[in-house]
Amino acid sequence: MGKILAFCSLLLSVILPMAGLQAADKDPVKLYLYTENFPPYNMSGSGRAFEHDRDHIDGLCTEMVKAIMAHTDLDYRMKLRTWDYGYKRVLDHKNHGLFCTTLTDDRKPLFKWVGPLTNNLWTIFTAANSKLKINSLDDIRGLTIGGYRNDVKTVYLEKHGFKVSQLDSDDLNPKRLELGQIDVWIGDRLAGPYVASQQDVEGLIPAYSFNKTELYLAMNPDTSDAVVQKLQDGLKAIHENGMYQAIEDKYGL
Repeated sequence: MGKILAFCSLLLSVILPMAGLQAADKDPVKLYLYTENFPPYNMSGSGRAFEHDRDHIDGLCTEMVKAIMAHTDLDYRMKLRTWDYGYKRVLDHKNHGLFCTTLTDDRKPLFKWVGPLTNNLWTIFTAANSKLKINSLDDIRGLTIGGYRNDVKTVYLEKHGFKVSQLDSDDLNPKRLELGQIDVWIGDRLAGPYVASQQDVEGLIPAYSFNKTELYLAMNPDTSDAVVQKLQDGLKAIHENGMYQAIEDKYGL
């Protein structure tokens, strides 16, 4: 009897850990997706600076991501924070993602990419009463440019020797431009007027546009290829069923 009990105990010591591993393998993957206040691409539905419930987060890219997720079996949470916070969080945590993120050569190896979700057009804005004419970026060299910390447009300008006065949030840049605290503001052609109107700033001039770029959902590189493929398949599905075009049409693209 003693030998039988010892054998059963040994058998259980092997089977139980294996069963635990199999159960763990079958645990559903939960994604944590971050975005920022950058209307009309991503924004709080209630006007708050931060959101922790996806039902309170809206915008073009947000609707795209929600539609993609609805075509997968993946569970997820969505939060709206500052870009800098979300960017660093996603870099450090598996199954975390950030949208809408511009795909650049520098960023490409840092993430796994799902998209493109949509595109944007980088634009230099001047104040409503400005007489400044901009025919190329060289025309603003030496001027103080309002920018957004760690934003791809800010990084690009700094890399090319421009002077960028950076904030942790882009919301205040239109008011800074109106008050003459900066000479121009680097923004997005579609998003710029939305950001400005939220700060009661009207009439900013889109003086010069350049560098049309594609926007993606960027996933932490340790996220499994299987999960990334499910997301890409979800994007393909909304292209095929017309949801993608319907969302773009809604926002005037």
